Amino acid sequence: MTGVVELDGVSKWYPGGVTALRDVTLKIGYGELVGIVGPSGSGKSTMLHLIGTLDRPSAGTVRIDGHDVARLSDRKLSALRALRLGFVFQQFHLAPGQTALDNVADGLLYAGVPLRERRRQAEDALERVGLADRMDHRPHELSGGQRQRVAIARAVAGKPPLLLADEPTGNLDSASGAAVLALLRDLHESGTTVLIITHDRDLAAGLPRQVTLRDGEVMAA
Repeated sequence: MTGVVELDGVSKWYPGGVTALRDVTLKIGYGELVGIVGPSGSGKSTMLHLIGTLDRPSAGTVRIDGHDVARLSDRKLSALRALRLGFVFQQFHLAPGQTALDNVADGLLYAGVPLRERRRQAEDALERVGLADRMDHRPHELSGGQRQRVAIARAVAGKPPLLLADEPTGNLDSASGAAVLALLRDLHESGTTVLIITHDRDLAAGLPRQVTLRDGEVMAA
């Protein structure tokens, strides 16, 4: 069965003899909720960049939604990223002068969605994350948890099959973090494949599946 993410013998090394990932083989099926967990320097960020098509492997094959990343042109790779992947980061990355609605709508620019449809999809996504009454608020008018919800709305507005969340609760207090994690679970239950990259073992332990990384190798999957 084809997975939404398939890594086959994937390694990544950098000049100077630094090996960030070593012969990783991993499959993540459609509709899974998975935590990729490990300490700093374990290879989590490198795996995120490879799965997110932000980098290419030194060896092995990365397939995302059935596409061999190495065989795609830059244009097709950008289209894959825009249409099939959603990203949520620890730092939110919201435009400070724009409303929540515009921040979410602008996330659909690279998918080629017309303005009217972008705004409609953005409204739907903000309602989905419980911010229907905050659409006209700018980031400085929102709490940290609300800003992360805007970032999640932006990531899922185009209904990508795969959502990558990099330390999504790292900048939040425990109550806001729990609410964001509950939202990611809701998205998973509605059919989105959710991959959470985290160093928080307690968070990962509450997920249906954990992939443990250490020194660039998968210790458990």
